[in-house]
Amino acid sequence: MTSLVVISAGLSNPSSTRLPADRLATATAETFEGLDVTHVELRGLAHQLTDQLLTGFPAPEPAAAEQVVREADGLIVVTPVFSASHSGLFKTFFDVLETVALDGTPVLLAATAGTARHSLVIEHALRPLFAYLHAVTVPTGVFAATSDFAGTDLGSRVLRAAGELAVLMGRTGGSSGVVAGRRHADADLAAATPFDHLLRQAGAPSSARTGLTA
Repeated sequence: MTSLVVISAGLSNPSSTRLPADRLATATAETFEGLDVTHVELRGLAHQLTDQLLTGFPAPEPAAAEQVVREADGLIVVTPVFSASHSGLFKTFFDVLETVALDGTPVLLAATAGTARHSLVIEHALRPLFAYLHAVTVPTGVFAATSDFAGTDLGSRVLRAAGELAVLMGRTGGSSGVVAGRRHADADLAAATPFDHLLRQAGAPSSARTGLTA
């Protein structure tokens, strides 16, 4: 059976970080037949992970979590944003994990924050980390600010990212969010206003239009 591991690094209980983790896991499972989903909450492992960082020896619980991650066919990782980057707890887990553990593993990246000002955290903090670990990250990352949970755009991003992850994991059935996302993008491109029409609307002279260069 294909295995998916969902790693959530939220510190509170209940955690807003767990919300997109659950939504992404559900959406991925709906596009994939026979998917075994395991959740790893890092909050309960915080003290033991710190001890492992200091001693180099894992306690039974973090050792078990690291083992399921090593054996996973795909990962969903979700971190809250602290000081414009991933949380220390999130980073600690991947610091104690062997650097070869994620070689070639498909990984869906997600992050939560109180404000949209941190929306680039996936690109400047998470993607470089998992590139270093030789994981294969899906193109669509999912960032959720507090205001996103009340909107509809988050749902479409969740479906697209989950579909991309399922494809990388070798999806064996179901309906792919990737296909839906591509159709949506194709429709947007088809409805785009031609550039020369925009120029006419702006009142640009014809000589300016014909003299444009790329």
